[in-house]
Amino acid sequence: MDQNPKRREGYRAHRSSLNLHRSSLNLHRNRALAADASALKSGNFFARLIGVAVLLTACFGMAWAAHMYFTVHSVIDGKNGGNTATSAKIANKQPISILVLGVDQGIEGRHDRGNSDTMILATANPQKNSATMTSIPRDTLADIKGDPENKYFMFRVNSAYEIGGHESSMKTVSSMLNVPIDYYLEVNMKALKSLVNAVGGVDVQVPFDFSYDWCDFHKGKQHLNGRHAVAYVRMRKEDPRGDYGRQMRQRQVIEAIAHKAMSVNTLGNYRKLVDIFNKYVKTNLTFNDMLSLALNYRGCMNSLKSGYIQGHDAWIDGSSIQVASTKELQKTSDKIRKNLNLQTQTLNNEETRQNELNDQNNHIKWDDPNAFTNYRIYDQNQDKPAGGSNSGYGSGTGESTSSSSSSASSSSSWHFKW
Repeated sequence: MDQNPKRREGYRAHRSSLNLHRSSLNLHRNRALAADASALKSGNFFARLIGVAVLLTACFGMAWAAHMYFTVHSVIDGKNGGNTATSAKIANKQPISILVLGVDQGIEGRHDRGNSDTMILATANPQKNSATMTSIPRDTLADIKGDPENKYFMFRVNSAYEIGGHESSMKTVSSMLNVPIDYYLEVNMKALKSLVNAVGGVDVQVPFDFSYDWCDFHKGKQHLNGRHAVAYVRMRKEDPRGDYGRQMRQRQVIEAIAHKAMSVNTLGNYRKLVDIFNKYVKTNLTFNDMLSLALNYRGCMNSLKSGYIQGHDAWIDGSSIQVASTKELQKTSDKIRKNLNLQTQTLNNEETRQNELNDQNNHIKWDDPNAFTNYRIYDQNQDKPAGGSNSGYGSGTGESTSSSSSSASSSSSWHFKW
């Protein structure tokens, strides 16, 4: 115990002074904090609120985009056997070819596989930023590939689909034009109406005034909804160019759909597009392939050359058919091969052999505007007409002069089955 009262009182006074100083510091600090809080302006508050809202919107947008990405990814790759890899050609930005098949199940009450109603061979070259779109008339005479019994030797090209689906169609067109075909896109024509509606309609240049299926069309630019688009591409008899005019209108609509489907404005309708794709489209392109095409091949659409194979009317076995000259086939082959960065080659296939035999034996005149009535189909690997008769097939009256017994005697004998 401290015996000095003065020292003890001095110590207490010193402690009291220290406590008072600390209290004063705490009071100043609290006032400073209170002053900062009171100085917060309402504008800063709203700025922070807006920032949070923007952040949330971005998060929801990213979530929505991711949902769209994986939904489309799942649907497309699910239809392709789970294959998700990007094809080597597309990954390396090389020229590619795609056979577009428009099939007619359901469009007029049909439910069997049937023939392909539309055949378009498209190519895209990202190095040249160029593309081609070539219509192949469905009645073109072709050596049908993929028929195990060879019953359809030299037949209408659209019958290849009935024989072996897209595989037979790809082999047949590839052989006819001597070009590689990398991919196929098989579209049920029943989907056309839904596709056009899903992209908000399409704009086309109508070549002349006409009406079809209760739809009116006027020469010039016209906006088409789904129903009008179907009528627009189906009409044939009123077109002065016949099926060639219809092919041109088909290419118009397909090109317009492709442009609209790539636009940002159609992303909101992706669910509709996915549903349509899932129901009506078959392809060997993966989702990554399509994404890469959209990103790296977009410039090809700026230089698109559209055309068709011009055939010559002919009557064979009493049925109307289109026969393409060797010159026409060669011109088409050269155009496609050049856009694929391939050297041109002289065609040497069954189609050109049939033309050569007809030139030599039947004196076919390709510049004659009248339908051929003397074009013959020659047996495979032989220089005689199918059925063994030189008078053979194709009188203008639609009657065949060959006997059924001679036709049945040859395994490679040829006859139409329309």
